[in-house]
Amino acid sequence: MYSVRTTKTASGATAVQVVRYECRRTIVVKHIGSSHGPDDLASLKQTARDWVEKQTGQPPLLAEHKSPASLLIPINKCRYLGFRYALIYDIVHRVFRLFHVDGLDVLLRDLALIRLVEPTSKVESLQLLSTYFGQTHSRAELYRQLPSLIRLKNQVEKKMVAFAQSQYQFDFSLVFYDVTTLYFESFKEDAFRKNGYSKDHKANQPQILVGLMVTREGFPVAYDLFEGNTFEGHTFLPILQQFKEKHAIDHFTVVADAAMISQDNITQLVNSQLSYIVGARVANLSLNQIQIISRSLNQIDQASIRIETERGPLICDFALSRYQKDKRDLENQIARAEKLLTQHQVLKRTKFIKNEGKSKQTLNHELIEKTQMLLGIKGYYSNLTAVDNQTIINHYHSLWHVEHAFRIAKSDLAIRPVYHYKKQAIEAHVLICFLALAACKYLEIRTGKSIREVVKLLKSVTDARLENQITGEEITIRSEISPQAQELLSSLQY
Repeated sequence: MYSVRTTKTASGATAVQVVRYECRRTIVVKHIGSSHGPDDLASLKQTARDWVEKQTGQPPLLAEHKSPASLLIPINKCRYLGFRYALIYDIVHRVFRLFHVDGLDVLLRDLALIRLVEPTSKVESLQLLSTYFGQTHSRAELYRQLPSLIRLKNQVEKKMVAFAQSQYQFDFSLVFYDVTTLYFESFKEDAFRKNGYSKDHKANQPQILVGLMVTREGFPVAYDLFEGNTFEGHTFLPILQQFKEKHAIDHFTVVADAAMISQDNITQLVNSQLSYIVGARVANLSLNQIQIISRSLNQIDQASIRIETERGPLICDFALSRYQKDKRDLENQIARAEKLLTQHQVLKRTKFIKNEGKSKQTLNHELIEKTQMLLGIKGYYSNLTAVDNQTIINHYHSLWHVEHAFRIAKSDLAIRPVYHYKKQAIEAHVLICFLALAACKYLEIRTGKSIREVVKLLKSVTDARLENQITGEEITIRSEISPQAQELLSSLQY
């Protein structure tokens, strides 16, 4: 049986030792340390008692009230091992458990988590997972598993849909769809990565297209990838029909921007029993139609009109704030055109300037007049004949949630540029970002803060790692939690 004793040293200090008694002899089992003051002496005694308890697995019979061991260790007996972001790791893991994806794949879960915390390359992500969270994955494991992660895509999407149903009352009646491009740090095309119209202004670099579907809250429920030279409108029907079949939906309404509309798309949407609300390019209407719309709305704020066109019912509305912005833009464009004409420059593709003969250029007054009639007016095609104009307009204005999701993916999650070149690895990369995006949107919706602010507050709470050099035990001390971080934790019910 061990005992803790104190004894005087030759220097006059008090030594603290763990001893045992055998055949009337005192055997020193562990020398804890020496002290010249009462505070250090109490700390050393507590360390000795902790050591005895750890070795025997039993607390002392007459247990004393103990302070946390980390507060009783003399500073010169501690070694700093670094820090961890244990809080943010725990929070994001709780989110993944809400999605019921915790058991999907440990590597996928951790790569999505570090993408949210500090996006970087896959190899660097493994180093950060070890440094920040103590989670170890080998490079061999990464290279072996990364191409096969895409097998989990359908499962992840089903989990997201189920979560949206339980948390946001998602009933498939209304989904929002948009497309963006992801470019590669390469100048070489292949069968998948192709040059095309780039929304990132990287026309000379190969890209792919990503189509994303979200709920009215902006929570992602499905996505698909397309070759880089695919026309946006051609992505529309495949992903909708796949979503409809996967979830056995009889009918739903999709909201999308004007790039998705074509007569062929409208015909196929109707044949598939899908309703739609899509943006309309009212400038492409005939002059007669534009005159009818302009006269009917008569620059009355919030006024709307519905007319029949060759592409189906068209709803148009007028907004005074939109009118003021459009008017400023038009005046600036006309002023620029007039300036260029005055300078006698050779002009190409300059709005409101038209060519008359080989060398003569003048203001396009017809186009200016047509544009003036459309100031403040926006149009929407929809086959929802039983739904009032304002509801259709409000639904379309919620399309910004998809654009916001793309901004998160591109800025906060750094989904592009993409450095992979094999199709399976590219697909796995987007799946990782999709899972991270779902966690981002949940945290934003729950806290009312941007994901950048959420991550900043959670990373402000760190756990210092100390080694007790007497016992070899590792101790963690959490930093003070600020009121702002505490408020965030409360909103997450942590």
